[in-house]
Amino acid sequence: MKTRNAGTPSNSSLTERAIVIAHRGASGYLPEHTLVGKALAYGLGADYLEQDVVATRDAELIVLHDLHLDDVSDVAQRFSGRHRSDGLHYAIDFDLAELRQLTLFERRTPGAGTAKYPRRFPAGIGVARIATLDEELRLIQGLNQSTGRAVGIYSEIKDPRWHREQGVDLTRLVLAKLRVFGYTRPEHAAFVQCFDANELLRVHDELGCELRLIQLVGTEPAYAELLTPAGLTRVARYAFGLGPSHRQLVADNDGRPGITMLTTHARELGLRLHPYTFRREDLPRYVTTLEQLLEVFLGQARVDGVFCDFPDVAVRVRDSLRGLMNLAPSGGNKAQ
Repeated sequence: MKTRNAGTPSNSSLTERAIVIAHRGASGYLPEHTLVGKALAYGLGADYLEQDVVATRDAELIVLHDLHLDDVSDVAQRFSGRHRSDGLHYAIDFDLAELRQLTLFERRTPGAGTAKYPRRFPAGIGVARIATLDEELRLIQGLNQSTGRAVGIYSEIKDPRWHREQGVDLTRLVLAKLRVFGYTRPEHAAFVQCFDANELLRVHDELGCELRLIQLVGTEPAYAELLTPAGLTRVARYAFGLGPSHRQLVADNDGRPGITMLTTHARELGLRLHPYTFRREDLPRYVTTLEQLLEVFLGQARVDGVFCDFPDVAVRVRDSLRGLMNLAPSGGNKAQ
């Protein structure tokens, strides 16, 4: 297969403005990680589209958030009896040809069968099939060619240690696929993210990946040491940036936003900040709308990117703030 044009982000997308990352596509409007949802996110102006990547039994790469298929597909009806002891149907237990038979739906609450976000796309309407990473990258690069834009990719290696226990080196497979599509250099419009710090260190040191790496972190105690000044110093050696929950960067101080020391420490080390996940259904007490939340992070905390279920809203807020800052008197702050 020929190497594609991986695109090069403009200087403004890296230094002068925050990037908008479509979280699992336009997942606020269409079922997550579907090609129709990714095409909509592209059309809504996102700068990057996210791909969560897991492996199938025949070592194909598909775009899926969970290791299992139960909350977003009809796998239990199509393949009754193919679940593991925990009752779940894992993608790695199926060949790609089998997974092609599934229909994807809006995410359901685990075990309940009802929509996790009831005001989103109707949960009973199936709109798409599972997409491979190959298909999604072809879609994005095809749209880049037809529109003249340079929208990037933002791929996550999902639970690489678990995949190795199943006999699959997911990390090698993902990096190899990105190379096929021309994503190899730090200036290319691509990020690679993972929650596993040891695996990202391996990506950097052992596998020699030159793409911009993002260390994802959660709020669980397991990440506490990583988020100390010493831990962040280690992260800064191999990672371009940090991907925390937005609650780790701006705390709720009795109904008012308060920028945390994590934000300060990360910035002192030169780590870019790409917090997740901005959605209407999950707002902290200090705001009443998604727009207000984005204004706090883009205008006050001055993060470098946001993962948003509603990319059009993030683009609109980002650009409106940038316009206001561009009108500021000489010497005033400008958007990051």
